[in-house]
Order: sequence, then structure tokens, then C-alpha cells
Amino acid sequence: GCITAPRPYAPPAGSAVLKPLPKEPFWWGSSTAPFQNEDKGYAPGSRWYFKTDWDRFSEEGGAPARGDGAVYSWSEFDKDLTALKYLGVNHFRFGVEWARIEPRKGEINEEALQRYAKMARKCREAGIEPIITLWHFTFPEWLYPKEKSKANFLNPDVRSAWQAHVRRVVKATKADVRIYVPQNEPNGALQIGWIGAHWPPGLLVHVGGYKKAMRVSADMFRDAATIVREERPDAKIMGIWSLPNWKKARFLDPTRSVYHMMMRQNYDHLDMVADTCDLIGVNYYYSQQASLVRFLFRPSGERNSGYTQLGWEIVPTGLYHVLKDVYGRYHKPIVISENGIGTQSGQKSIRYFREHIAQMRRAMSDGVDVRGYFPWTLVDNYEWTEGWTGQFGLFSFDKKTHDRLPTPSAYWFRNFIKAYPEP
Repeated sequence: GCITAPRPYAPPAGSAVLKPLPKEPFWWGSSTAPFQNEDKGYAPGSRWYFKTDWDRFSEEGGAPARGDGAVYSWSEFDKDLTALKYLGVNHFRFGVEWARIEPRKGEINEEALQRYAKMARKCREAGIEPIITLWHFTFPEWLYPKEKSKANFLNPDVRSAWQAHVRRVVKATKADVRIYVPQNEPNGALQIGWIGAHWPPGLLVHVGGYKKAMRVSADMFRDAATIVREERPDAKIMGIWSLPNWKKARFLDPTRSVYHMMMRQNYDHLDMVADTCDLIGVNYYYSQQASLVRFLFRPSGERNSGYTQLGWEIVPTGLYHVLKDVYGRYHKPIVISENGIGTQSGQKSIRYFREHIAQMRRAMSDGVDVRGYFPWTLVDNYEWTEGWTGQFGLFSFDKKTHDRLPTPSAYWFRNFIKAYPEP
């Protein structure tokens, strides 16, 4: 076809050979994201009030309004910690909001930086290993100018500012954090932002910008890995990518161009940085036929038991195939860093997790080195361009009390990992 398949992976010449990771108890965890969970914590007009590119994108009409409160995971982090203790997990991934720490270029909110360090310390004191995501989709608004072709990854100042930001965060948190995620799903964010126009910077089929942004993103990932290891030599780097299971459509994609394009979305960015990773994080939610017809006429809503609230097809066996493919391509330990379902049905949610964990265990029995499993997400939150649609949380959110209320899947997950600490 006119789009070629990804080439077999080969690490760059001269890349470092990382030491094999020793076996540890299996990582059962959960995750949150700053923009999806955190309240601002500062009133408009305050010196430390901040905006991200997603705030601006929402103001421009690109996404539903989030509001300044979200689910209060900043000012009421202890409620997240209580929920984690209830589950009995041994790992927790949360992110740092760059705009909170540096609301204007060069102005650093040291109080916020130290608070993130305290959050990591509280996790460790509770017997939960903290994992910090350095970038979870959002940039400070000062990297998001009106000229969108120079926004975010293509801002002239982004790489040097990023290097300073990463070093700042790692210096503050390294006493309690040994696992860092430089970027969460950069492949998905790049494709949706520069090709699909649904995420910042909202550019449609901007192929040249997409390729340049991917190169910059990969360079920034590598910068972060280097800085982390300089600051804490025993630290581990885990990259995380969105990796759906793409199915070939023989008659609707005769040249396999669409299939090849989606496989390149899965692997092109990962190929650029895999040699720097100790672990590869797989975010898996669905399988989808790779054809233009399927993209143009994508279902929405829970039409039946086979679909989620967002219209994603539920195919647990797809996780098995993704795990086999990723491990066969890179030969690195894998963490299932996100796997979840948007639904209001507790029974359906439990079935989703049970069947996906079964496919994970199937892959492990076939030789795939899987080190952890993290249901997405800890508590119902803002779901990007879907707004507040899509209940992914193991806990629901009480808008009056801000309490985290365990769902049936939280009860199930708690009991499962207690009964099976090693899958």
C-alpha cells in the first residue's frame, strides 16, 4: 500500500544496554492524571493561579469545560490515598502539572513542587510505591500561543524549558520516587492533536507538523530519561503508549494502508525511545477494525454489552495479542499501565476486569514478562473531549462531600488482589 508497515525494531547504534530488572512482587495499582483529577487550589487572580493548554483549548470551544475543581485530588489528596489503602494496591501512578509548578515562564511555585514531593512521601509511608508521570497531555499556557503551528511540542522554547522542569521535579521527589514516566501516551496525543484536530493544538491533517512534533517529543523523552538517571542512578524509566489492537479489514482496506498507518501510530514513537526504557507501559482499552469506514462511522454509547459508554468495542483477547506483539518486538518487561471501561454497570465493569486479567495471565503463561496491572482509573473524573461522560473510576465521586465511594468493581478488585497477590 501507499503507507508501509513499521520496520522491525532495532535499537539505535551505540545505545546503552540496560540491566535486566530483578523480579519484584507483582505491581497491582491504579492511576490518576493532574488535569483530570486536580482542583486548581488557587483562586483566579492569585499569583499562583494557572492555566494549561487544555484550559485554553476548552475556552476556544475545542472541549467541554472542566471547571476549576475536578475531583479535588490536589487539595484533598488524602482522600485518594484512603481509597488506595482500601483497595490494597502496592503501586500508584500520579502526574505533576507543569503549569502548576511554572505558571509563567521562569516563575516557580516551590510550595506546589514540595507538595508533590509530600504526596509521594505519603504514598511510600503507606506502603505504596509512587510512580510519577512527568507529562500527562498538558502544557503551561505560555507554551500555547495563538499561532498553533508553534504550540506545545513545536514551541521554540519547549525543549529547554522541559529539561529544566524535569530536573526540578526529579530533584524534589527523588528521595521517595524511583519510577518515572516521562510521557503518557505521546503517540495518541500527537495523532489526535496534529492529524485529528480533536486535542490541542487542534490541527487537521498537519502531517509535517505531526512528524516534527513526534521527533521533538521523542527527544524530550530521551532528555527526561537522561536527567532522571543523572539525579537518581537506580531510578527506572517506564514509557507509556496507547496501544489498541488493530484488526485488518481485508475488503475495506485492500492495500492495508489504514492498517499500516495505525500500526505506525502504535510503534513509531515507541521505536524512537524504547532503548531508554526499563519497562514498557501498555494502555489498552479496545480493539478496532482498521478501515476508513470504521473511523467515519464509529459507534457511540453503550449500544449493547459489547461496547463501553464511549462506543469502544470490548475485546479482552485483544490485550493478549498486544502483549504478545509488544514483548516480541522489544523484549522488555511490560506493565499494563491502563485498562478500564466507561460504564455505569457494576456487573459489566467486573466482567471487563476479570476477562482482561485472564488474558494477561494467558500472555504470561506464554512467556510474556508482565510486571503489573493498573485499572484506569482511581475515581471518576474529567475525560478530555468527552467531558464528564464515561465513568471509569473504581470509585465514584460525591460532589457534595468529595468522598470517593467504592463501586462494585472496587470491591471485586480489592478481593481479587488480596486472594491472588501473584497472578
